[in-house]
Amino acid sequence: MKATPLMKKLVSPLLTRLVLAGVLSCLGAAAAAQSAWPNKPIKIVVPYGPGSSPDVIARIVAEKLSPRLGQPVIIENRAGAGGNTGSGFVAKSPGDGYSFLISTNGPLVYNTVIYKKLSYDPFTELRPVILAGGQANVCAVRADSGITSLAGLIDAMKKNPGKFNFASTGVGSLSQLGVELLKVKTDTFAVHIPYASSPLAIAAILQGDVQFACVPAVAVMPQVKAGKMLALAVSTAKRSQLTPDIPTMKEAGLPEIESTAWMALMAPASTPQDIVVRMNQEINAVLAMADVKSKLNTQFMEPIGGSIEDLQKFMQQELRTMKPIIQRTGLTID
Repeated sequence: MKATPLMKKLVSPLLTRLVLAGVLSCLGAAAAAQSAWPNKPIKIVVPYGPGSSPDVIARIVAEKLSPRLGQPVIIENRAGAGGNTGSGFVAKSPGDGYSFLISTNGPLVYNTVIYKKLSYDPFTELRPVILAGGQANVCAVRADSGITSLAGLIDAMKKNPGKFNFASTGVGSLSQLGVELLKVKTDTFAVHIPYASSPLAIAAILQGDVQFACVPAVAVMPQVKAGKMLALAVSTAKRSQLTPDIPTMKEAGLPEIESTAWMALMAPASTPQDIVVRMNQEINAVLAMADVKSKLNTQFMEPIGGSIEDLQKFMQQELRTMKPIIQRTGLTID
């Protein structure tokens, strides 16, 4: 049947209303989907191997975070390039609220100074969520090394040039930079051997592949308690309440060497603000739980928390503090 002018007048507004209703329905569904975040598992990438400090804190937090969000929180290890591989992966990931990163000093700050061609920019391609925790690095040697103090280690390096190697958790990590600065301050030499995680660095000491390391306490202290390693000093300005018997660098005669290994949760830069705020709030709540604090302390870590802005300011301050130190060591990578 051929449409009459009257039929066209009646049908045209009806079609317009139907199309408009469809568009509004789709928009409403999209808005509802976003407001319903999260509606599928959330992934937190750790740019180091299993058993590393960020891996440990990520798993402790994820266990409590999952029921609060109503979705599984999955930890994915993407080790490589001193933490740059996994950090860069998240920086390039979609900002849909389902990909996060828990990384450390090096990939989030120091490597912007060290690497001439870093594949991502943590200050523009990632956005801060929360400063999760921190810990002291502990300088340690094998128990049967004959070295019983930091002064003894320095003396041994001076008497045996070219015979000392040290392990780290990767190029540009605090575990490398702390030793590089120690070498500058004491006019000593040791070859840097990077590993994908602190447990691997410790294994290298026990196997005799390297002579010492200044790595997170979580990897060192079990071996110290087992009598296999000897802790010489902590990297923090004051003795850690978790390792009160270990002297500071200052107490060992090196007052200008102070540092803290920290771990922060980040998101791709395009992640919506409301999702970032929600994650910050939920993780702050998790970090305040007594059993979470206890678990972290058992691993020689201290929860920190705070606002998104706190982490943003902290990272900028870390850059201002460490940039001249890195430049002083002459550490650069193409």
